[in-house]
Amino acid sequence: MAPPRPWHAEGSAFTPSRHGSTPSLARWGQRLQSQAEGGAASSMAAVFLVTLYEYSPLFYIALVSVCFLVTSALVLGWFGLGVPVILRNSEERESSTRVLKKQMRQVKNPFGLEISNPAAASVTRGVVLTPDCLEDCVLTCYWGCNVQKLHEALQKHVYCFRIKTPQALEDALYNEYLYKQQYFIKKNDKAEKYCQLPEDAQVVDFGPVPRARYPLVALLTLADEEDREIHDIIAMVAVIHVPDESYRLSCRILYQYLLLAQGQYHDLKQLFMSANSPALSPSDTFPGESSTDRGLAGGEPELQEENSKDCVVCQNGPVNWVLLPCRHTCLCDGCIRYFQQCPMCRQFVQESFPLCSKKEQDEDESTRVLQDVLPGRVF
Repeated sequence: MAPPRPWHAEGSAFTPSRHGSTPSLARWGQRLQSQAEGGAASSMAAVFLVTLYEYSPLFYIALVSVCFLVTSALVLGWFGLGVPVILRNSEERESSTRVLKKQMRQVKNPFGLEISNPAAASVTRGVVLTPDCLEDCVLTCYWGCNVQKLHEALQKHVYCFRIKTPQALEDALYNEYLYKQQYFIKKNDKAEKYCQLPEDAQVVDFGPVPRARYPLVALLTLADEEDREIHDIIAMVAVIHVPDESYRLSCRILYQYLLLAQGQYHDLKQLFMSANSPALSPSDTFPGESSTDRGLAGGEPELQEENSKDCVVCQNGPVNWVLLPCRHTCLCDGCIRYFQQCPMCRQFVQESFPLCSKKEQDEDESTRVLQDVLPGRVF
């Protein structure tokens, strides 16, 4: 009788051993144990996937929200956008992106013009104007000036001829106005000038908006030829709205244009101060491309002593920087370097310029110290 042939396990079937050796029972047991463990792990994975499937909406929403918040925080923190100063790194000294500093040129402005008692002004009752000039000037008021002709005249000042006198403006306007009044203004004379249409003009309003004529245009020119050679600014044009029956908006200066001897003109824009600072009137504004060392109302532009510390961020330094294009004047020299956006309106800052240079601030500070120390000094 032939002896039984040896067998060994291959996979799940038993086959005769070719080597004639006895199969290892220990190895067989290890393989069966590993198969059992693999089955248990597979079942646990299946249970986890089923659970995840049941709660998948909440899981994905939470995961996406966390990823969005983390990514947004990293991006904002890296570029410094929209992150309050108090939340930034204490070691951060200045903004990662430099804001361009506009190159300014100081120009002496000899003209100043204000409206006295604007609430009482109207087309029928007239307007009271208060000029304030550094030199002898001529104030010419044009009632019912044609809008298109006026802007064409400003372009002629740039490309054709200089508007130095009232006659030059009238030639450029082709006499497209209803009535003219003219006054001679002495140097530093602040006497009020009354402007009114004559009764025979029979004008009670200038029609609905948009209008073809400005109610009143005031022109200030230098009276002496010598003064025109000294000053860069040779004329100022002020467009004034006067309320009438059709449009009852209060009397105000709409536009102010400074005409330069070089054939340029600048549209004056009002600067917006913070709430705890005195707002700059149109007479204290600066040209779009040049700054004046004198406000249009006269005197040096100074910040009052009680309002000298009114930076909207630190509340410790005097406001000195104008942000463009929003024209908010709200930052001091120490805080300007940290901001790419205006802290008041959040508009991105394209350019900025200082009201006073560092040298002028040092001179003002030294003058203030001398005024405080010398009166009580003991020799």
